[in-house]
Amino acid sequence: MTEETKSSKDEVRTGVYICHCGTNIAGTVDVAAVADYASHLDSVVAARVYRFMCSEPGQEMIKQDIKELDLNRVVVASCSPTMHEPTFRKTCEQAGLNRHLFQMANIREHCSWVTADHEKATEKAKALVEAAVRRVYFHEPLEVREVPVNSSTLVVGGGIAGIQAALQIANSRHKVYLVEREPSIGGHMIQLDKTFPTLDCSACILTPNMSELGSHPYVELLTYSEVEELSGYVGNFKAKIRKKARYVDEEKCTGCGVCQGKCPWKAPSEFEMGLGQRKAIYIPFPQAVPNVPIIDRENCAYFQKGKCRACEKFCEAGAIKFDDEDKIIEVEVGNIILATGFQTFDPSVAAQYGYGKFDDIITGLEFERLCNATGPTGGNIQLKDGSVPRSVAIVHCVGSRDEEFHDYCSRVCCMYALKHSHLIKEKTDAQVCQIFTDIRCFGKDYEDFYERLVGEGANFVRGKVQQVASANGKGTDRGKLAITAEDPDSGKVTQVSADMIVLCTAIEPQQDADEVAHTFSVSLKADGFLMERHPKLDPVATRTDGIYVVGCCQGPKDIPDTVSQASAAAAKVLAVITKGKVELEASTAVIDEDLCSGCRICNLLCPYSAISFDDEKKVSNINEALCKGCGTCVAACPSGAITHRHFTTEEIMAEIEGVLV
Repeated sequence: MTEETKSSKDEVRTGVYICHCGTNIAGTVDVAAVADYASHLDSVVAARVYRFMCSEPGQEMIKQDIKELDLNRVVVASCSPTMHEPTFRKTCEQAGLNRHLFQMANIREHCSWVTADHEKATEKAKALVEAAVRRVYFHEPLEVREVPVNSSTLVVGGGIAGIQAALQIANSRHKVYLVEREPSIGGHMIQLDKTFPTLDCSACILTPNMSELGSHPYVELLTYSEVEELSGYVGNFKAKIRKKARYVDEEKCTGCGVCQGKCPWKAPSEFEMGLGQRKAIYIPFPQAVPNVPIIDRENCAYFQKGKCRACEKFCEAGAIKFDDEDKIIEVEVGNIILATGFQTFDPSVAAQYGYGKFDDIITGLEFERLCNATGPTGGNIQLKDGSVPRSVAIVHCVGSRDEEFHDYCSRVCCMYALKHSHLIKEKTDAQVCQIFTDIRCFGKDYEDFYERLVGEGANFVRGKVQQVASANGKGTDRGKLAITAEDPDSGKVTQVSADMIVLCTAIEPQQDADEVAHTFSVSLKADGFLMERHPKLDPVATRTDGIYVVGCCQGPKDIPDTVSQASAAAAKVLAVITKGKVELEASTAVIDEDLCSGCRICNLLCPYSAISFDDEKKVSNINEALCKGCGTCVAACPSGAITHRHFTTEEIMAEIEGVLV
């Protein structure tokens, strides 16, 4: 037993410090009366007030009292522990007092901000302070443990977010494993023609980074792969990755493309959004990284009929491997960055838009391929019959800001709708009509871009599409499609006719977002996107230490915000690697094996997968490195076998009694 523990049991000496917080607390609570009340409580040897306790003079006051008055407990009554508990814990440690011999009373959010009556607010503050004093009496000094950090990092997702994060870390000479489920990195950005508001060529921006990543000495690129299993904790994760069979030897393949030229079988191209075709053995797009083809089993004559093998016959490098199999690769890393991206809303489920019913109604991403010089039409904007449209309607918020589908804003639709308008005007003489709910130009130079597009002559109609039907040759511009839109505020109905309709579809979470969340022990928001630890103070971290979320898997965002977020996550990872060690949570749960009945309820409930079952002893065990001290298992244990360090029954009951006095 340490001297500190002996001292705390022999004589508890508590210092209480009441903060004015300017007028946030002192404007409602009589802080002097609270301090006087606290000074008469058992174990309290000092009770002081200060205007800003979190300031340097306020912290120095606490340090000085700890040393001069031999304090072994500290209570600070101020704002939320979420904001300043780490500050005051550090203050205690700097004065030689264990950080867990500190307790905070929230008399701002829980008292002064929600209680207008001065007298009642003061009495409530007294009760909260007494609760903290009674609770801290039973606190024990807990040991904070540190573990070494593996300097390697796993990045999951090879879009712009994953590429940016991986390069930032790899350029600092630390190993990165980048896992991408598709045959090539690049994500959705490589499919785009131009980027707003600068109208830069998307591929021109991205492909240099793709090439750098593909040849980087500190990057191991695992395309056509998925993480199947994860174990461990911050600094020491183990990931099991399934690298799916490509049926082409990546080491032997030279990327000559002869196999594609000789393959007689075709299928719709995923990269071209089904508007073009590819071969059964194919490279997704010309700039793909790695520049290695993949064989599509579903459309390959050999796999379906046992015949053909033309690709094998003409491959001089001998790279075709029809007997290739999936491989399981295990890697050990210290940190993980999730950049799993998004999918776009399928407008066929919203019948009013006519998608799938009429030929010349396409999505925004399909339009990107249509007007791209490397796309299926060579960059020519044309209808399915090959003619050039005389009029184009661009419909905003398809699946976004819609209670039937997604009530959130996808943030990029307005801007890429304006970009589409510019591209149509640039390449054709077509009239353009933007059918919108609201135009949202939130980013840098976005408002200027909007003004530029207005000047180019686009027509803007406010309304929500109610129906799309065949125009039957009617209308002033004799458009093939008739659109009925209703203004959501005024109820005004507008008829618009057009040869082509472009639907600006919502950004959605990936279909397997819930599986990703389960595998990596992160939370999902109500909208299905991966949840960050704090939207403002910690926007890239998650509830699981060492795992970060970036890009559109965390929520809709544009390219600049995605790159910024990826760089932020990389910086956090590098900070952990540079430090070399990470602290583990000391306030964890512990199981008394003598009381454990082996019911396994705790195993099923633990959100961090920190509890395992010992089949030999027939009891549950807690991995303290994984435990985050949430207390779920403590509350659920029917045998009362689990205790929560720093939240013992004795401490909690003392706190309750203090509030009720």
